[in-house]
Amino acid sequence: MLSEKPQLLYNYFKQLFAQVTNPPIDAIREEVFTDTTSGIGPELNLIDQQPESCHQISAESPVLSNIELAKLKNIPNFEAATIPMLYKVADGGAGLKQALDAIFAAADKNITEGKCILILSDRGISKEMAAVLALLAGAGLHQDLIKNGTRLRASIIIESAEPREVHHMALLLGYGVSGINPYLAFESLEHMCADGMLDISFAKAAENYISACTHGIAKILSKMGISTVQSYRGAQIFEAIGISSAVIEEYFTGTPSRLEGIGLDEIAREVAMRHEPAFAEQNIDLFSYESGSHYQWRNGGEQHMLNPETIVKLQQACKTGDYKLFKEFSKQLRGSAFANQNLRSMLTFTPQRASAGNQSLSAAQPHSG
Repeated sequence: MLSEKPQLLYNYFKQLFAQVTNPPIDAIREEVFTDTTSGIGPELNLIDQQPESCHQISAESPVLSNIELAKLKNIPNFEAATIPMLYKVADGGAGLKQALDAIFAAADKNITEGKCILILSDRGISKEMAAVLALLAGAGLHQDLIKNGTRLRASIIIESAEPREVHHMALLLGYGVSGINPYLAFESLEHMCADGMLDISFAKAAENYISACTHGIAKILSKMGISTVQSYRGAQIFEAIGISSAVIEEYFTGTPSRLEGIGLDEIAREVAMRHEPAFAEQNIDLFSYESGSHYQWRNGGEQHMLNPETIVKLQQACKTGDYKLFKEFSKQLRGSAFANQNLRSMLTFTPQRASAGNQSLSAAQPHSG
């Protein structure tokens, strides 16, 4: 939330942690206790269970290949509907809000017509049309169907170029999505295999990618003592950091959010900042693209407190035992260059004197600086 670079919406969420088993679940060595299958289709009335309640499609993984998604669109007795999640990027936050409302209305209409698999797709992105964020659309539709009392009549599937990391998959599942088709990741793998960057077939590369994502999801949900994807789906065990309460209330209802932040206008602006360079008219050299540096420092990318300049001072101070050099390192971290790098640097402490009738001292209360 404090970055100067546009961020994906996933980066504004962190999973909560609770060690509810002792010892905790080991998703790798105790794989026999984990179940990563995802049920797709209507669940009907959970209170009045009937034989039809378990009439569902069982996917071995919530990460769906292109072939598996194509099969979902053509399974007898499971009617699927594809709902586009696109909007005019020039319309900003108002256009994004209008597109979300249109998605929810289309979903209600399809459920009324008997469709039980709702596929939200951002295929068709162009210079004018940007993709509605998959997490915003999926979570928002999940909440909308709950409010309308129709959530158990259909499953939500995401067909998007946006999700690619395990954290992305976990968030989509946590906010009610049953299956994810990250088609851009598969297209990237296909190009890598064709160019010789991977010395395996595309089919094997896709299989490895799905396996890695699935094991990553199992590891994430095990941190909460959950052993099945079915139990993790829709659990919403995340907190938001830096999203406005209006967006949380409307699209991520019930999610803890202790800090205010961006609304739909700012979210749309971040989408535009990523979208417009991709369709720039001038010829862009491959070496001119931003390096990103989300995970580690790179020149011209995200600012990191641990960068070549600061880390060298720390290493030299530790090797030589030079306390003066260490103080230079710590002073640099407290300097103006890193003033807004983390929340701690934006907090101050206000001491409170004890009242006359109370001899104990009150704890200092942090407040926004």
